[in-house]
Amino acid sequence: MRIAYLINSLDGYGAGLPVPMITGFMREWGADVHLFALTRRDGRMEPILARHGLPFDVHQGTVLQSFGWLREKLIAYRPTVLWTSLVHATLVGRYIGKKLGLPVVSWQHNVFLKRGNVAALWLTRHMTDLWVADSHCVAGVTRKRFGLAADDVTIWPLFSADPNAPRARAAQPDEIFRIGSLGRLHPHKGYDVLVRALAKIKNDMPGLAARFTVSIGGDGPMRAELESLAKDLGVTNLILAGYQEAPKTFLAALHGYVQPSRVEGLCISAHEAMQAGLPAVVSNMGEMPLTVREGETGYVVPIGDVDALAAALVRVVSDPARAALMGETAHRHVNDRFSLARFRAAGADILSKAAALTHK
Repeated sequence: MRIAYLINSLDGYGAGLPVPMITGFMREWGADVHLFALTRRDGRMEPILARHGLPFDVHQGTVLQSFGWLREKLIAYRPTVLWTSLVHATLVGRYIGKKLGLPVVSWQHNVFLKRGNVAALWLTRHMTDLWVADSHCVAGVTRKRFGLAADDVTIWPLFSADPNAPRARAAQPDEIFRIGSLGRLHPHKGYDVLVRALAKIKNDMPGLAARFTVSIGGDGPMRAELESLAKDLGVTNLILAGYQEAPKTFLAALHGYVQPSRVEGLCISAHEAMQAGLPAVVSNMGEMPLTVREGETGYVVPIGDVDALAAALVRVVSDPARAALMGETAHRHVNDRFSLARFRAAGADILSKAAALTHK
């Protein structure tokens, strides 16, 4: 099987991060894989792909030009399956795939889509031959959104636990408690809610606020806005640490994790944090509330609720010993639910289904 793996961009965030892991398993399974990106964006994936020896091509023109570019590239590569990820790549891939008579496999990654994107995906839904969701929450939304039966959508999580990943250590009694988050500085991530929660803690419990910091590992369009908001509200324990080339190392240096997102699918970062042994404070969005066990591995708060987020952070910071125990439980839970064996079994099942499409 020759798989043309089509993605939106070579951006260093979100669904693009697990591409080396996914395509690595595909190649181990016996498939030849070539990656095609419709745009470069920040290009942070390029050195990662090079390290993994994954061949790739990047389109440099306009959206309309991408159709002709992809058609030419696929004719030259001669794939037997076209695998698409995210909306833009899926719409372009569906059209070109059908023009070339290729079966199309479509990843679904997010519970939130713009209305126009939902409409476009709905109108072209018949062009997808195999639907794959990256989590149970996305699978449920996909079935409902596109009128699919339960067995029409197969789940292959974009996260596989690494039991050898660096582990966080418990905060010492005289140590500043370090909370962190990984994500693009974008409204979807809810970091403005986090800043307001930190301001509430500072106003209500100034002594406690001095005992912890929150570092956000990521860049994006909201950086200046978040800096201004923190300054206006007098928040001094927020650190905008910038893009993290080594996210697992970043997580291992923390004592807790927070993800106040308004929009998510699986949310790889939150799962990596739990893998590192961190208690996680997350919003009730995407797969996160299905993984975080309330009071056992972390806390789940309503989306956009400043008071609830502040209260959950206070509970974590106020009892470092309990936070460490919750982190240990989170580590065991994630390593079981997202074990490598389960990842490989799901992947093998889906690749077998994809291979069967080439014989129809």
